[in-house]
Amino acid sequence: MAKYRSGRINEEVKKTISNTIQNEIRDPRFTAMVSVTKVDVTKDLRYAKVYVSILGKEDEQKEALAILKNSASFIRRELAKGVKLRNTPEVIFELDNTIEYGMHIDALLEKIKENDKNDSE
Repeated sequence: MAKYRSGRINEEVKKTISNTIQNEIRDPRFTAMVSVTKVDVTKDLRYAKVYVSILGKEDEQKEALAILKNSASFIRRELAKGVKLRNTPEVIFELDNTIEYGMHIDALLEKIKENDKNDSE
């Protein structure tokens, strides 16, 4: 039962934070495309680790992540307005590189397929 509740909380927090990032952050330096990929809220609702995927060059990613970390208190305030919880969790942003990692693995698999195809001929 608790697992189901924590899953619902994670999804609701993810939806609210994603909406806040897309529509509420007004920083002119914030130009990168940001997607919230996963949210893990602790059982005591004190912390929410937010995994974000940022499209762009590496320096744009670092700048966007820095802007998000600086905006954490604003995002937490918006989260308190959007999701009614006993405690509003402290928001911690982490860069999620799983998409890039998956693309790298896919490229390696394609290279292996190509080598196997050339060896069989």
